[in-house]
Amino acid sequence: MRITQCLALGLLPVFGSVLAQAQTPKPGPVPNEATASPGDPLLEALIQEAISRNPEIAKSQALIEAEKERIPQSKALPDPSLSLGIQNDGFKKLQIGMMESSYYQVMLTQPLPWPGKRAIRGDIASLGVDATRIASDRTRLSLVADVKRAYYGLLLVRGQMELLEQQSLFWQKASEITRVRYEVGQGAQADLLRAQLEQNRLRQTRISLQSEERVLLAALNRLRGLKPEEAIPTTARIMDLMPQTTSLVAWIDRAEKESPELQAARIGIKQAERSLDLARRDRFPDFAVSAGVMPRGSLDPMWQVGVSISLPIWSKQKQQRAVSEQEIRRRAQGSEAESVRNMLGQRIQERAAQLDAALETLRLYREGLLVQSESSFQASLAQYESGRAPFLSVLEALNGWISDRGGYIQALAQAQAVLIAQEEFNLAGTPAISAQGLSSGSMGMGGSPSGAAMSSSPAKSGAASAKAGEGGPAMKSM
Repeated sequence: MRITQCLALGLLPVFGSVLAQAQTPKPGPVPNEATASPGDPLLEALIQEAISRNPEIAKSQALIEAEKERIPQSKALPDPSLSLGIQNDGFKKLQIGMMESSYYQVMLTQPLPWPGKRAIRGDIASLGVDATRIASDRTRLSLVADVKRAYYGLLLVRGQMELLEQQSLFWQKASEITRVRYEVGQGAQADLLRAQLEQNRLRQTRISLQSEERVLLAALNRLRGLKPEEAIPTTARIMDLMPQTTSLVAWIDRAEKESPELQAARIGIKQAERSLDLARRDRFPDFAVSAGVMPRGSLDPMWQVGVSISLPIWSKQKQQRAVSEQEIRRRAQGSEAESVRNMLGQRIQERAAQLDAALETLRLYREGLLVQSESSFQASLAQYESGRAPFLSVLEALNGWISDRGGYIQALAQAQAVLIAQEEFNLAGTPAISAQGLSSGSMGMGGSPSGAAMSSSPAKSGAASAKAGEGGPAMKSM
């Protein structure tokens, strides 16, 4: 027993180091607009880099310039037509210069639409530019959201890896102690095998986390237009980032002004209205003016000027039908705008509820689960030091504490996911930000039954609370 205690006492400084590095977050007020933490400089740099290099942004800007070129085209007059001809008396020979009714003909005709039609077409083209600009805003918002999701996912993975390294250190020490105890005949072989088993499980989790890190790095680098393997050193820690909150009314006001889908629907209404105006004007006739000259050789030349007008005699089948069509399309656009507004309001309400649930879950972690699991660990450590508990029960309690901390940062990441979707004005569900968890459900080592229960239950509650913030499908592929 003395040998075991001497070896185990070497772990006490390590216990103290972890306690110093990972103190349970202190309860405090949830931040609001006035108390929100400042922005992350690295995240801002990544966003700006993505905006400046992403090909989708360049494509959207090019499409805006292309749409602008359509405005002068839509306002331009129709192309004139040039007619060349000859009129001759008889078929035997040319009579030009000998017969007054024989001549060459050169005529120019210019169509002229009914006044106001060209201006309306120009307005429709200008609204097309606005619609393309709104589509560019959607591309930009989605890009920024994708960068944020990948960045916070990277912080989450690295936070889990940090916890994993702390956990791995203790299991390594535990393996050494159980090996020495077994060699001197003071421990069971099962303890040694279990310690080695848990080390292999941690290696398996590390492989999964490293894979997720590579995927997220590749996603961020693709969004930035860089090579997939480009390193991104981070200094921020996910557990130090508390989500900001904004009132529901403020989100609804922002959505009315900034939602690309809602703005696009409003532009669609305006385009439908101007298309209806154009259809009504199409019931009026168009004109054409023509001028020509007829050279007659040695005889004096002739000239001609004329005006023609189209006759909308089939207006009942064409122009009136076109007016009815555009009236129906205008009503459809109005219904679409109302549908978008309703869906946007629903999503904002959903995410407000999700954020409230996430903040309540985080408060439960800070004020309950983390405090209790840390107290359980410290109590197990004190009992071990006094010889009233086996050493492995200390490690079991430690695993439960680390598992709860892993669930806590998962919940933090999902709260950020809700805010990102809110800022994106995403009409779909809330894409999740998740990573391989550090579950302690399989860590029921040879301690007391109560200790095993404490280490298993918080892990399950942590996993459940991390999923509680999810409002939609998994994080979309980068």
